[in-house]
Amino acid sequence: MWERTLQDLIRGLRANKKDESKFISKAVEEIRSEIKSDDMELKAGAVLKLTYLDMLGYDMGWASFHVIEVMSSPRVHLKSVGYLAAVQSFNQDTDVLMLTTNLLKKDLGSNPADVAVTLNGLSHIVTPDLARDLSPELIAMLNHSRPHIRKRAILALYKVVVKYPETAKHARTRLEEKLEDIDSELISTTQAISLLYECVHTCIIGGMLQGTNGDSLARLCASKLAAFIQDTDQNLKYIALLAMTKIVASHAHLVAEYQETILASVNDQDISIRMRALDLVSAMVDRENLQSIVQQLLSHLVPENPSSVLPTAAQSLVQHTMPSSPSTPKAHLSPSQSPAYRLVLCQRILAICSQSTYENVTNFEWYISVLVDLAHVANVDVGAEIRDQLVDVVGRVRAVRRYAVKLMYQLISDDTMLRNAQEEGSCSDVLWAAAWICGEYCDELAEPQKLLPYLLQPEVSTLSPEIIAVYVQAATKIFGSWATEVAQQWEDEDLVEVKNVVEQLTIRFGELISSPHIEVQERAANSLQLFRFIQADLDAHRPKPTASGGFSLSNSSESFEPRFPKSLYLIQPLSATYELNPVALSAQTSVPVPEGLDLDAWIVPPPREVPQEQPSEKKTKKVKKGKGKEKEPGDGKVKAKKKQKEEKVELLVDGDVLTPAEPEVETPEEIAERARRKAERLAQLREDPYYIISDPKPVEEDLESIPVVYLEGMPSLPGPSKQVEPALKTKTHTFSTTSFFIDRDGEMPEGAIPSNQPSATLSRQVTPPGDTRAATPSRLSSFPPYEVPDDVIRTSTPEPIKVTRTKKKGTGKKKRTPNATTNDS
Repeated sequence: MWERTLQDLIRGLRANKKDESKFISKAVEEIRSEIKSDDMELKAGAVLKLTYLDMLGYDMGWASFHVIEVMSSPRVHLKSVGYLAAVQSFNQDTDVLMLTTNLLKKDLGSNPADVAVTLNGLSHIVTPDLARDLSPELIAMLNHSRPHIRKRAILALYKVVVKYPETAKHARTRLEEKLEDIDSELISTTQAISLLYECVHTCIIGGMLQGTNGDSLARLCASKLAAFIQDTDQNLKYIALLAMTKIVASHAHLVAEYQETILASVNDQDISIRMRALDLVSAMVDRENLQSIVQQLLSHLVPENPSSVLPTAAQSLVQHTMPSSPSTPKAHLSPSQSPAYRLVLCQRILAICSQSTYENVTNFEWYISVLVDLAHVANVDVGAEIRDQLVDVVGRVRAVRRYAVKLMYQLISDDTMLRNAQEEGSCSDVLWAAAWICGEYCDELAEPQKLLPYLLQPEVSTLSPEIIAVYVQAATKIFGSWATEVAQQWEDEDLVEVKNVVEQLTIRFGELISSPHIEVQERAANSLQLFRFIQADLDAHRPKPTASGGFSLSNSSESFEPRFPKSLYLIQPLSATYELNPVALSAQTSVPVPEGLDLDAWIVPPPREVPQEQPSEKKTKKVKKGKGKEKEPGDGKVKAKKKQKEEKVELLVDGDVLTPAEPEVETPEEIAERARRKAERLAQLREDPYYIISDPKPVEEDLESIPVVYLEGMPSLPGPSKQVEPALKTKTHTFSTTSFFIDRDGEMPEGAIPSNQPSATLSRQVTPPGDTRAATPSRLSSFPPYEVPDDVIRTSTPEPIKVTRTKKKGTGKKKRTPNATTNDS
């Protein structure tokens, strides 16, 4: 007799799609006769066909007993068919499951092949009764000699514990022992890529990288993932980078061994891989590899071929719309040229260097150079972030200020950044930091007056008003420092040079007072008045005979007059009297509010508007007032209010207490008007940059309505004055080996920190104020340097001349109150 196999059944179903139900009915009748046969091969074939039909939605519950018969077959390939059918068709209510207890116990004690099939099937069909009866056998299986049996037993035991929780307390000891199992989870023997990744992923998320064998297992996982990163399969490379990110948190030193492999993915064509590589690089940074990682990231920002001209937008559109043949070369755009990716890359460089208040930076001269390099090659708008870090580093690290002034001098004198200020992606905000640093620490300059022409050149007008305002402030401070030095070593021949400098400053500030920006106007006007005073003093100055100490001898033998103009000391004390230190984050909250201070009260109350009475043609009604008195309403309201304001409380007249006049009651119209004025005032203050609001209301924006268009990969449009980004410097430079002290906490208000508490400032090594630079500096040959002439900075700081002025008598004034009267005799 010829029987249908499973393949025959599938072919018949495909051939009888128009009358499928009739074909299946006939097939089931054949299966019913086959499944009752004594031939186990024929019975197993019938069960296999029923399993396939069950997957199509046809019930096979009527054949449950025959399935158990096939499960009891001594042949492994038939036994596996029975367990497959049981897994497919049995549920918790199948009544024949009670007959399988002895069968399962017998199979669990059989050969390893039968045990593996039985454990797999048991985990799907286990019931509370089976879990109770089979738990001793499963616990014993945890010590099986075959590793794959132990693994299957652990998985099956989980399902048993779910059905019968009492098993957990008996199996806990054995499970704890399996955490230190000597078997390797197939990770070093399997050739299947998918299985290998699942093994590595299980080790990571299962916490197996900790403990006694954790380091060796972590090293093995890292090596396997590194091989995945070098694979040509992009999907495999992506998941390997993702898994490495989870390892780096606990074993960063192992991931750092594959630094070159990971950094190669930073410039991958796939944006997803680039972002995962950046995440991994950011996580594995430490003090040892920070400089090398930042250098390689900077190299990705340098244009590959700066001399090549990028196509215009129209040319790019034609290339994408015109049909191309297989032989037509396609334009290739480097991933690093994408503005969105360049922005992310620049921000990531700044983040990894500044994390934990520059915890991983060991040489701040190197980091200042990196910030300047980044400003040149970024070609995206990260100038504000670079500006903030430049100011923050120079403010916190005293030892780096001299070198920072060098680079900032060079940055201001180089007109590259100034020419590209209006270009898209220009980091012109760095000029703000450059001017601020040169102005604040101008004592480090050897010839400060040489920087003034660059700060006052007419091309500065192309910068933003914030930068121009800082230029004005820096020029004023630099002149004040230089004028003080000139006064200390005054020669009559210096008068001409000082006059010329003051004249240039006066002319330039006179032009800036007509600026449309209020901040530039204010600073230029203030500086202009100071320099006009100095200019008048210089014009009135006449050379005097020299006496000892650089002072001239006046007519009186008891007083000495300086030979230099006194106005040269006018500006320098305005900015150098108090040292500017970094402020702690909690400094503002530590300042107590003075008693009696009401921040919501009016300083100058606004005048109350008195509504004018409009003449009315209606008849006026007489209102009685007092005894029989009548009053016209037309002239009563205003006079009554005025009278109430003028009335005062009088107390104890002849022993009687007089009742005060009733207070004025606001009308609803006045209340509404006052609320409207308050709302207008708050709106003006919210837009005022000089007024700090304690709890500003967030501005609600409809972000969903903003159209978003992704143009990643499109080349930028070269303008007629497009400047080529300068590449990183290639000459070598030696950086100082000074141990830098970082002021991490910042300055707190006086009295905020108890004097008996030690300061919480963290430092790597405190450098005494008088410490000099090391004689043998280290050399970072691979990093692009900046060469700055040594004559830019001074080698020593001259001692200032203290001018003591005697206080004239009778110049003091008494403080008067606004309503006080005095009698002068």
